[in-house]
Amino acid sequence: MIKAQDVDFYNEQGYLLVKGVFNQTEVEEMRLAVGKIIDRAAQVQKDTNHAWQGDFLPKEELKKLVLKGFHDVQYHDASFMRAIVHANMTAVLSQIIGPNVQLHHSKMLVKPPENGAAFPMHQDHPYFPHQQHTMLAASVHLDDANVENGCLHVIPGSHKQGEIPHIGKHYLNAKEYPISMGTPCPAEAGDVLFFNYLTIHGSPANLSDRTRRNVLFQYRSATDFPSENTHINWGQGLMVCGENPNFDNASPKYKIEE
Repeated sequence: MIKAQDVDFYNEQGYLLVKGVFNQTEVEEMRLAVGKIIDRAAQVQKDTNHAWQGDFLPKEELKKLVLKGFHDVQYHDASFMRAIVHANMTAVLSQIIGPNVQLHHSKMLVKPPENGAAFPMHQDHPYFPHQQHTMLAASVHLDDANVENGCLHVIPGSHKQGEIPHIGKHYLNAKEYPISMGTPCPAEAGDVLFFNYLTIHGSPANLSDRTRRNVLFQYRSATDFPSENTHINWGQGLMVCGENPNFDNASPKYKIEE
């Protein structure tokens, strides 16, 4: 899927768009799955608004914005499990992370037409910090995305700055880091944007008449361990490609409360 120069670009810039990772049939399967997940969530009254809150937008604007987001989608539909370990995905991951790759978690993000919520600029690092910073997000596009419907914006090379202090619910000061300072990453359905969890990124609101659906898979090296005991989830550490060289770290350390 990628060449040596693509790996160099990822290492230097902190992100890489790979075209055509998933075909039309695979994309449609995931689109249908997203819709069914939202329907099932509504049936049990868990179809809540996950739009970002904070002072990066006026309160009256925040109230208008909507974001549908759910974690660990592979437990809701098998199409996402197939996507997580897809041969095209592992072909990329094994080159930019290394031969031994694990899944950390997944989530789906749906920006509805006209009022799909913006994401303020931020790093993913504060949510699940790791020792070696191999963690990356693979954003699978289920719809064509451009600036009008809220495509992702990244700040190239920002991963080299390391950890940056965040405010509120882990976002950066909007005056210092407006979304407009990022480089837009338009993509087509089936494309995947890979970016390091230290790369500063965000996205504007969806002001178009088109839905923007994405599924994010967070991956890491099997030898990269959490530096804080946070964001532990069921199934964390699933081997996506290669092997786990650490027998004692083959599953997350969690406790089931009675």
